[in-house]
Parts: sequence; C-alpha cells; structure tokens
Amino acid sequence: MGRATWDLVVVGAGPAGSAAAMSALRVRPDARVLLLDRAAFPRDKACGDGIAPHALDVLADLGLPGVVDDHRPVHRLHLGFPAGPVAAGGMRRPARVVPRAVLDARVRDGALAAGAVPGRRTVRAVTPLPAGEGLLLDGELHARAVVAADGAGSVLRRGLGLPGNGPGHVAMALRGYAPVRPDLADEQRIVFAEQDQPAYAWSFPVGDGRANVGYGEVLRAGRPLSRQHLLDRLEGLLPGATAGGSGWRGHHLPLSSRRPRQPDGPLLLAGDAASLINPLTGEGIYYALLSGACAGAAAVGADDPGRTYRTILRRRLGTHLLHTTAVSALSAVPRVVPAGVRAAARDRRVFDDLVELGLGRGLLGPRALAGTVRGLLG
Repeated sequence: MGRATWDLVVVGAGPAGSAAAMSALRVRPDARVLLLDRAAFPRDKACGDGIAPHALDVLADLGLPGVVDDHRPVHRLHLGFPAGPVAAGGMRRPARVVPRAVLDARVRDGALAAGAVPGRRTVRAVTPLPAGEGLLLDGELHARAVVAADGAGSVLRRGLGLPGNGPGHVAMALRGYAPVRPDLADEQRIVFAEQDQPAYAWSFPVGDGRANVGYGEVLRAGRPLSRQHLLDRLEGLLPGATAGGSGWRGHHLPLSSRRPRQPDGPLLLAGDAASLINPLTGEGIYYALLSGACAGAAAVGADDPGRTYRTILRRRLGTHLLHTTAVSALSAVPRVVPAGVRAAARDRRVFDDLVELGLGRGLLGPRALAGTVRGLLG
C-alpha cells in the first residue's frame, strides 16, 4: 500500500472523506482511491446526530438513496427560550436522527462498494512534491491528490501551514445519550441560552427510547469551558434531559464564520478540516457530504484540483456562508435571536426560511429580515 502511486488518497473516512471517495469513483471509475482512517469502523463520533434532508439528497446523488430509511423521520422542530418566545411546527421535509456509529459506517461501506481501498493508518506528515507530482504522506505514500477529511485538528491542513480557527470561531459542545423525555419523543427541540449567543441545548430523539442530548457554545478568549459547565447549562435549559445519560463526549466545532483559504494544488480540505460548520446551528454533516463530494470530483477530474474545488465550493456554498456568518455576528447582539424566533412564530414562511438557513444552504431573505426587525421594534 505504501509504495504505489494513488490517484487519490482520502485521509479520514467519515462523511466528508467517504463522500469524496464515492464522488471520485463516479467521475473516474478506474481511479485508484485509497480511503484511510485511524479508527476501526463502526466507531462513535461526538455529534448531535441530526441528519437534515439536504444531507440525504447528497447521499442519494452519490448512489446511496434510502441509506438510513430504517430510522424514523422526525417531522417537528421546536425552538425557543425557556420562558419564551417559542416557534414550533412541522418542517417542510423531515430530518432523521442517526447515531454516527451507524451513519458513518454505512457511508464508508458505500465508498468501499464503489471501489475505494480501505486502510487503517494515522497520517502524521505531508510533503509537497514538485509541481504536478502530487504529495507524499508520511514519507512513503504517494498521491496525485489528497482530500484532507481528518477533522477539526487536521494534521494535513497544519502540515501545509494553513491556520485553524481562533477564539470566537470555534464552539465547544458536549453530547450524550439519555432516555428521551416523554414530551420530546416526537420532535427535535432546541433551547437557546439567554446569553452568549449562539449557544443552545438540544434533544433529538433517536427513535429507540433514547435521545441525543447536548449543549454547545462558542469558545471565547479567557473563558475555558469545563465539562461540568456544559452539563449544568444543558440541565438548566432542558431540566431532566440528562437523567440516566451516558456516553458523554465533548468535541470542538470549527465554525464557517472563519475558514482557511483552500489553496491551489493537490491538497483539498473538506468537512471540519475546512471549518465547514454552520455557526448558527452547529450542523456539519450536510456540509461534510457536499464538500467531500465536490472535492472528490475535482481531485480526479481537474488539472489543478485545489483551484477547481475552490471555485465549485464558492458557487455551491459561497453566498450561503456569507449569510450565516452575518447572521451569526448579529445573533451576538442582545434581543436579535428572540426577535427572530418571534418572527418565525408569527409567519410560517419565516420559520421555513430559518430552517433552511440553519440546516441547508438557505439565505436570510427579506421576509425573515423584516420579521426580525419588527420583532426588535415590537
């Protein structure tokens, strides 16, 4: 495995990496694609486990329709503050709650079925080769192109001197599994904190009597977040939701409000390695699948994969990311988030617009903006 030249090496076999492998093989079925991960699958991954319909669209396009159809759809979303305001209702398209141990293994299996070669390895170093010759991983693994899908602390990104996110652009979240509260068994619930926006607790029903419950907020300079702080905030916003909980795991979320610039050349950043996490909701699986699919196609189908991928990603997500960054900054202003929730409660179209902004690639349209302004003035 170490001495051959691969058309594409994907580092990280989560949703972004597996999508990259599948996409590359759809563009070039004869491509030699190596899919590496340091872990054996199935493996757990700290996450809220909410799978937006937009993510399922990408999986269907990659040849995996219905891959999580055995997990029941969740149609209702409830969001707001403990003492109000609250906006709740059915989503235009339901979400699903699928533990990452299940989802990631199934998506990886899809990549292997498409022809990717699996490998278990911790990649520690990347060396650029002369122009046109690709990259060398760990001094021995030669690839014409590499997709870095190795997470928030990406070794490959740092190996090329590309910066990660700093305070104010990284969130810290804690997730566990607990018996679902009876009143939360049929809806996804998000409860915002009164301060430090964006910050919220969640309860997402898995469908087997458990809920994925957690709390996250943005890391700020000089304010470290402890495990106990996160648990206390979760219990304060969703009383009783932590009872009987287990599997508590913390994780960093590199927010898309500040992203490393995708360089020209053979190294392509996807998913968390590209800081593609929605700063409003912490949603990252859709971004991971979409960016991975775009990266895989560019890696085997372009003379300059990095430049081509950067252009594609800008076209697919650029305007949306500008809007989420702007709304994230506005949300730190007191009363803005409550005003947005009140607008969503008054107008179903605003509710739908905000769901699209937080879970897909929607924009802050004039209707939602005007409704929020009215909420601030009212």
